[in-house]
This record gives sequence, C-alpha cells and structure tokens, in this order.
Amino acid sequence: MAYIDYYKVLGVSKTATQDEIKKAYRKLARKHHPDLNKDDPNAKAKFQEINEANEVLSDPDKRKKYDEYGENWKHADQFEEQKRQQQQGGYGGGFGGFGGFGGGAEGFGGGGGFSDFFEQMFGGRGGGRGGSRGGGGFRGQDLDAELHLSLRDAAETHKRLINVNGKQVRITIPAGVANEQKIKLKGYGGEGMNGGPKGDLYITFIIEDDPVFKRVGNDLYVDANLDLYTAILGGDQEIDTLNGKVKLKVKPETQNGTKVRLKGKGFPVYKKDGEFGALIVTYNVKIPTNLTEEQKALFRELQSMNQ
Repeated sequence: MAYIDYYKVLGVSKTATQDEIKKAYRKLARKHHPDLNKDDPNAKAKFQEINEANEVLSDPDKRKKYDEYGENWKHADQFEEQKRQQQQGGYGGGFGGFGGFGGGAEGFGGGGGFSDFFEQMFGGRGGGRGGSRGGGGFRGQDLDAELHLSLRDAAETHKRLINVNGKQVRITIPAGVANEQKIKLKGYGGEGMNGGPKGDLYITFIIEDDPVFKRVGNDLYVDANLDLYTAILGGDQEIDTLNGKVKLKVKPETQNGTKVRLKGKGFPVYKKDGEFGALIVTYNVKIPTNLTEEQKALFRELQSMNQ
C-alpha cells in the first residue's frame, strides 16, 4: 500500500486543530471538486484523496491511529490484539516475537512486516468508521462526502446522481435539508474483505448562501425596498418568495425597518409534507434622490407645516 501523507494532502501541520483541518478540507474540496474541473482527468482522484485525508484526520480516534501506525493505521486494533497475544503467550509463541515481522513497531512502515502478515492472516484491509471483523471477513470502510446545494435546490425534493468509488449512485434529497446535515447510505461505502459487508456512505449537505434569502431554521428573511411615498401613503408592494412574487398591502406611515411575517411562505420543514416556516419581510424605506427644485420646495412646505 503506497503511503499517503494526509497532513500534506490537506496542507496542514501535524499539530493542526480540528477547526484548521475542517477549513482546509472545505477549501480544497471546493477547489478540486470534479464537477468544477471537468477538463482535468486527475480531478476525481485528487478529490477522493482529499476526502480520504479528511476522513482520517477529522476523526480523533482514526487520527491517533494514523499518527502511530502510518499507512497501517486501519490495522491498529489488530496490532494491539497481536501485542496482547504476545504478552499472554498467544499463538503458541511460534511467531518469534515482533522482531520476526519487520523489527518491531518501527517496522510497520517498511516493506513487509506486520502489514504483510495481517494481509495474509486476516484477508486485507478492514476498518473504516466502525469497521469490524465478522465470520472471517472485514466490514468495508465507511466513506464521507460533501454535497453542495443551493438554497433553492434544498427547498425541493429532487434526485441527484453522485459518484461513489467510480459508480453512479442516484439518491433522493428530501426538501428541507439543513446546512451540515448528515445522512447515511447503508452499504454504499468501501467493499468488505473476505465476505465482510460493505461500509456505509455518510453525506454532509453544504447549503450555499443565497443572494436574496437568509435562512434561519425553517424561516426565511428577505429585504424589500420601499419608496418614501408608498411608505407614507401606503400602497402595494411586490415581495420575492421561493415560489415567485406576491403582492402585499403596505400600511400608510410604515416606518423604516418594519417587519412583516408571512406564515407558510418560508422554507419547507424536513420530511413533513405541506409544512413550511415563515417569510419575514423587512421594509427598507429609500430616500429619493436627484430632487427637482419644485420637489424640494414641496418638502420645505411640509417641513414648515410641522414646525
């Protein structure tokens, strides 16, 4: 197995915090996403390498094993069990101690040694998140992926094709998914070994910021510019919603910053058909500019009437 320096892949130091790792991963995942680099034949492999590095370094337990065992981190539990067996006289002492397999712990990174021994004895790589051995086989590795959606995409139930280990998988995304919400696709992870079950695929949704709406839970917030005359005298005002425009009645003498709550015009509630949050509209009263002298005179007259 070729050694991959996960810290180098993400461009972080070995003392990097979880927050630094998360930021580095998101930046690289966006930069190297295959959908954004369709002309680059290496984009897919690079993206998978970035995901693999993040999967290990963002999990404290996996990261600890990786720091200690390097490329053989997935066999850490087996190494520890082997050590316990050696200390308890297991395997009949017939393996000649650790020195017979690569010269002890220092031999894990060199060719052969424990890596080859466990490949032969246990049938290859196991592990991943919650990886386990059962019936002589190992459960496949769990995989993590990010799926970026626009706010409007997240507001509608729709199907999406994703690439998992070179295979096209069609998934249904329910309306109302939240930013950084994670779902599990059972059996869509890495292949099991020696008849073991497949791992799972964990997808984290990243909802991009929308230029019009701000989402808070299931409520949406939108600003609406209101001309001074409508604010003072009242009238009709068109408001953007996710499903098009609606016309609202503006009350006379509406103040700048006034908020109007439209029930049921917000974001769909996750997996609750027909339920929606509210749309909160904030009126921003715009002061007219480039007034004529006649218009200014009328305002001065109004001003004098209120003195």
